[in-house]
Amino acid sequence: MSNLLVKILGFPATLLHGDTLVLDRWLWLKKYLKKGDNKKLIDVGCGSGAFTIGAAKKGFDALGISFDERNQNVAAERANLSKVKNVSFEVQDVRTIHEKISLRNSFDVAICLEVIEHILNDQKVINDIYNLLKPNGTLLLTTPYFGYKAIVPSDNGPFCTTETGWHVRRGYWEKDFRKMAAIAGFEVQKVEYCSGFISQKLTGIFWNLQKISTPLAWFVIFPFRWLPLVFDKIITKIFKFPPYSICMVATKK
Repeated sequence: MSNLLVKILGFPATLLHGDTLVLDRWLWLKKYLKKGDNKKLIDVGCGSGAFTIGAAKKGFDALGISFDERNQNVAAERANLSKVKNVSFEVQDVRTIHEKISLRNSFDVAICLEVIEHILNDQKVINDIYNLLKPNGTLLLTTPYFGYKAIVPSDNGPFCTTETGWHVRRGYWEKDFRKMAAIAGFEVQKVEYCSGFISQKLTGIFWNLQKISTPLAWFVIFPFRWLPLVFDKIITKIFKFPPYSICMVATKK
């Protein structure tokens, strides 16, 4: 069904397969993905490739890496269905990207969305991304904000002590971002936030219904996906509701 949607709608369908937080991240990300003009971009921990494909559509020569071979196959198929050519996907564990010497100092932009909270040695990931970038290259990164309100009970932990694929930590404060970036050698340009009250509530419904059936979850929230686009900022501000993700723009010195 998901690939059928891509065949019908093209790239936009890749942003609608899961919860509403995915679109929130893309809307934040694309503000900083100006026209690529064949610049090179790497998506570190690309999942099923939505953001990699989106970057390629903006003109970047985009590479998505992930350890999951199935996801990489899905990503490649969706790129083909979206008729996007300047994109490729490689099976590569983010934790061992330092071994790919050929990729060092190769990219103008690196994106890493909702990845480091899954990895015990998060500082190493940031350091390795620094080495992938050319001088003055840009890192665009998102991860859960430590101060979020749990969407579902498991958001409050317990968190994993080994890398099973689930979160190994709750999230990050701005000071954590700035410290990790400084250690790696980045200069932080901006720290922002995304995913407000309405988006989080819709995602909670999606995640709970997904336990019964993913198609059911998708169809139930589909008619309401427009609500965060119109009302999330104002409602979040009125309720002073904490965001779900913290987002950083940093530059390689």
